[in-house]
Amino acid sequence: MPKLRILPRDLGQPHPDRLNEENPRFEEIMFKHNLSITLGQAGYLDPETGYFVFNAKTLADEGKCCANLCRHCPFKR
Repeated sequence: MPKLRILPRDLGQPHPDRLNEENPRFEEIMFKHNLSITLGQAGYLDPETGYFVFNAKTLADEGKCCANLCRHCPFKR
């Protein structure tokens, strides 16, 4: 049986040090993030950089922080 982890943040709340509401594209980024979760996708293309960004569900499913400073990291790090 997999170990149940309690996450410090809701999956819809980005890591505060990596994306905050002052970002001019915050709403667009969060829309893409939430849509990717709803559609069962692993992530989305970042509108600022064009890079693929994992969503919080994908990161949470890994079970631990990877220490790569992910924007939507649901863990404390």
